Amino acid sequence: MVLNPAPRGHSHDASDEGDRTAAHPLYCPGCNEVFFSASSGCPRCGGGWLEGSLDLTANTLMLVRASDADDEPDALPHEDDLDHLVGRSLDVYRCDSLIGRGGMGHVFLAHHHRLHRACALKVLSPRLVSLDTDYVQRFLTEGRSAAALNHPHIVTPHAIGESGGYHFLEMEYVRGRSLQRLVDQEGRVTPVRATALTSGIAEGLAEAHQHNIIHRDLKPDNVLLAPNGVPKIADFGLAKRVVADSRAPRKLVGTPYFMAPELFQGHAATPASDVYALGVCYFLLLTGRLPFHGKSFRELAHAATNAPIPSVRRLHDDITLEMAEALSLLLARTPGNRPQNGIGARQLLQAVLGTVPDLESLLAKAFPDRSLVSWTRNGQRYDLHLQLPGDRWQRLVVEPSDHGTTERLLLIYSVCCPARPEYFENALRLNAELSHGGVSLREIDGQSMFVMVDTYPRSTVDAEEIRRSVLEVGSRADEVEKLLTDMDFN
Repeated sequence: MVLNPAPRGHSHDASDEGDRTAAHPLYCPGCNEVFFSASSGCPRCGGGWLEGSLDLTANTLMLVRASDADDEPDALPHEDDLDHLVGRSLDVYRCDSLIGRGGMGHVFLAHHHRLHRACALKVLSPRLVSLDTDYVQRFLTEGRSAAALNHPHIVTPHAIGESGGYHFLEMEYVRGRSLQRLVDQEGRVTPVRATALTSGIAEGLAEAHQHNIIHRDLKPDNVLLAPNGVPKIADFGLAKRVVADSRAPRKLVGTPYFMAPELFQGHAATPASDVYALGVCYFLLLTGRLPFHGKSFRELAHAATNAPIPSVRRLHDDITLEMAEALSLLLARTPGNRPQNGIGARQLLQAVLGTVPDLESLLAKAFPDRSLVSWTRNGQRYDLHLQLPGDRWQRLVVEPSDHGTTERLLLIYSVCCPARPEYFENALRLNAELSHGGVSLREIDGQSMFVMVDTYPRSTVDAEEIRRSVLEVGSRADEVEKLLTDMDFN
């Protein structure tokens, strides 16, 4: 059985928590993450780099070759060392539930007694504090670094403190999943969506770089996706140091799959190396895979510093030339050939994105709580499910038309019922009463159907127009269906 990765200290994904006892902890130097897996290789990248025992201490994940170790160290901090805090109070917080755990400690969904608000409370593992005297200082560094940043694309810290021997950081609670979990669950996203997400991350980096703060470990695990579709960068100042094996003795800061070539050569991290990591994130979103792989740390380092970047347009023909060119600049092997910081990366990506809004972001903005409308993506198309009164519901489709880029329309339609001749007169009469959309005929799965359709220019449609259209088209389609058939086919 392969389970989800162990959530990092910032993650709010806590699925499969109860199944971890069926698997053993596994550290992948390439992903620089701890997983719980019954297999011998990494369940995410497939790497089988573990050659000896695992030592996870504080902010350093270190692989020790079996021949170099006299005694096998503890594999992981005790998994239950902070579970007892659930239901208890810590300073001004009540820890309601565990929402993440990882190399830094545990993260709880907590309630602030005085301010009466929900928050994410990161609590350091006391065991790791005792093992590493610098651990608390690095934790304080995270809080101070992030506290200097106030931006919609950065997770906001609210307070830092210590109570009863526990060191904690109160953070904004982001009710969502990580960008890595998005890719794990859905695969590659649409090119416009990938560009919009990467542009949002670049905005957060731009804010950090303006304050002379370098992330050092930017990757999809460290980006949370809020319910409104906004990406938010987490874990500033928490880049983990990794020793891959005895053939790579230097302590490398970051995650190898996302490290810029110059970092493998021993150079210090810079805003340009953050930009490279942003490029790897963009590549992953566009293609669903990483640009470079290796069966060992040495092979990966060689590929990242020497191998040509795979052509994303050969992998997927829906990626535009402008997107591919922007990606090549972000992933330029020479730091001077990249945008020098998040500001330059943001400008580049916004120029590629142009005026075409990302459709999923518009849907998230139109229906932020998903109480009435939910959706799934199928390529460029989004299938929506609209809850209606009387336990009725209606299926809608939102998709771009097949016109040229400058003439493309956004189609919003819902199937009413089969187009039988006896329905024609009443269906046409309804058209005169509609302020949004109209009833038309469309061949669906080889059958003529009455369909309620609305269209907007793709380049100018906004979230409010989509919200109004979905609600009216869906309810009107249901009215037609009910009037003509007295049934609920959807």
